[in-house]
Amino acid sequence: MTNPSDQGNSAPDRSSSRPDLRVELALLLCLATLWGASYSFIRIGVETIPPLTLIAARTLIAGAILLTVIRWRGVSLPRDPAVWRRFLIQACLNSVIPFTLIAWAEQTVEAGTAVILNATTPIFAFLLTLLLTRHEPLTIWKAFGVLAGLGGTVLVVGVGAVDGIGRDLLAQGAIVLATLCYAGAAIFGRVFKGLDPIMPAAGSLLSGAVLLLPVSLAVDRPWTLAPSWDSLLALAGLSIFSTALAFVLYFRLVQTIGSVPTTAQAYLRVPIGVGIGALLLGETLEPDILAGCAAVVLGVAAMTVPAGRRG
Repeated sequence: MTNPSDQGNSAPDRSSSRPDLRVELALLLCLATLWGASYSFIRIGVETIPPLTLIAARTLIAGAILLTVIRWRGVSLPRDPAVWRRFLIQACLNSVIPFTLIAWAEQTVEAGTAVILNATTPIFAFLLTLLLTRHEPLTIWKAFGVLAGLGGTVLVVGVGAVDGIGRDLLAQGAIVLATLCYAGAAIFGRVFKGLDPIMPAAGSLLSGAVLLLPVSLAVDRPWTLAPSWDSLLALAGLSIFSTALAFVLYFRLVQTIGSVPTTAQAYLRVPIGVGIGALLLGETLEPDILAGCAAVVLGVAAMTVPAGRRG
C-alpha cells in the first residue's frame, strides 16, 4: 500500500521536530472559534435551506475553495486510489454523517443541550484510544482533562441545560452519534501524517460532496428552493471559515499534537462563545460561568500540554 506521504506534494514530516506548543495551542483556539461559530451558521442556514442540501453545499463549496488553493500553489491532489479510499472514509466520519445529523437535530434541540452533547467528543476519543487503537499515550492527566473539561462545559452552559437531555431522544441521539463519528475521525486522521494538511482536507470534503450531492438533488430538488439572504450568507460563512479553513487547521493539529488533544477544541468552543457574548453584547459573567471557564482551560491544558512542559 502506498504511503500517503508520497502523494500530493507532501509537507515535511512534522514528527521529526518538536512542534512549538504556543503555536499549536493558538491554532487549537482558532479551530475552536471557527467550529464554535458553525452552530450559529447552521441554525440560520436551516431556516430556509433543508439540512441535507445545506451540508451538501457546505462540503462542495469548501472542497472547491481548497482545490483552487491547491491549484494556485502549483501542486495537485494525490492520485493513488488507496489514498482516495482513506479520504472517503474520513469524509464519512468527519463530514457526511456528522454534518447531516447535527444539521437535522438542530431544528429541534436547544442550543445549551446541543453544546453539552457535542462536548462528549473528547470522551469518545479517549475511550476509543484506550480500548481499541492505543496509538498515543493516555495518562491520568488526560483522563482528568476530559472530565474537567466536560464539567466546566456544564457550568458554563448552565446546569439547567442538563435537564434538557432526554426530552428529544431521537435528535439528541443523532448529536451523540455525530460526536462519536468526530472522535473516530480524529483517530483515523492520523493515517495522513506527513501529508500536507490541505490535501486530506480537500480530498475528504470533495469525497463528501460526491456522496451528498446526488442525494440532495433527488430528495430536496434544490432548484425549487428560495433560500433567504441570511441563510445564503450563513452558508458562505459556514463553508469558507468553519469548513475550508477549519479542516486545514484540524488535520495539521491531528499530526502535531495528536487526536485526543485535538478534540479538546470541543470544550474551548464554550468559553469562547461566552467571551464573545460578554465583549460584544455586554452579557454578564456569573461566578459559575467563570468557574466553568477555569475548569475548561485546566482540562484542555491537561489534555494538550506534555507533562514535562506544564510548568
